[in-house]
Amino acid sequence: MTPSRSIFSNIPPVTKSLIIINFIIWLAMMMSPRLNIILTDYCALHFYKASDFNVAQLFTYMFMHSTRDFAHILFNMFTLFMFGVTLERVLRSERFLFYYISCGIGAALVQEIVWGLTWKEIFVPMLANMNGVSFDTIREVLNEAVVSGQELPFLNSLLTVGASGAIYGVLLAFGMIFPNMPLYIMFIPVPIKAKWMVIGYGAIELLIGLSQATDGVAHFAHLGGMLFGFLMIFYWKKKGIFHAGY
Repeated sequence: MTPSRSIFSNIPPVTKSLIIINFIIWLAMMMSPRLNIILTDYCALHFYKASDFNVAQLFTYMFMHSTRDFAHILFNMFTLFMFGVTLERVLRSERFLFYYISCGIGAALVQEIVWGLTWKEIFVPMLANMNGVSFDTIREVLNEAVVSGQELPFLNSLLTVGASGAIYGVLLAFGMIFPNMPLYIMFIPVPIKAKWMVIGYGAIELLIGLSQATDGVAHFAHLGGMLFGFLMIFYWKKKGIFHAGY
């Protein structure tokens, strides 16, 4: 048996299956632009007020990744491999799968809440500039459209894909279960304890999210995955379901 095969065979079943499924879907979307469009329309997470939204998207979006940025899926699946292997062995496969999916759905719910609170401010400047009117005029028009139940097609442009919410939940769990485990992070020459890494990632996501950065990243979805992950790990630790820590 070659070393590469032995490494792959040692990956627990849920972590291995998640990595394979994500890469298969990404490759299929890459090879078929038509499939890419169909999956984006029906499976990417849309704003709940948009006409293309359906409840299943709270689940399906986390198995899709941008075909324009290989780093998107590479970072997510590499992180899942690095931390998911250990977590699955500690939590056991069934609980780990439940945890992963729950963090992904939790991330989607938080993203929907953020969209619900901010969608007007996202589109007001755009629509005002396109129509040559004031921001207040556009806000009034949007408020009337919402009250009357009018369909707003541009809301379908609010969408997100990716496993990042679930992945940030995985990072959170690792930091809570192995808080003092030393980790090496790129460009930092000294090891950092897992708990500080998780806190750092969370703080960065919060600061960028509050800054309303237009980088196309769903920062609050990442925080949502961490929030739901924290609640589950905290509960399980209180119940004594698992014992770990270094």
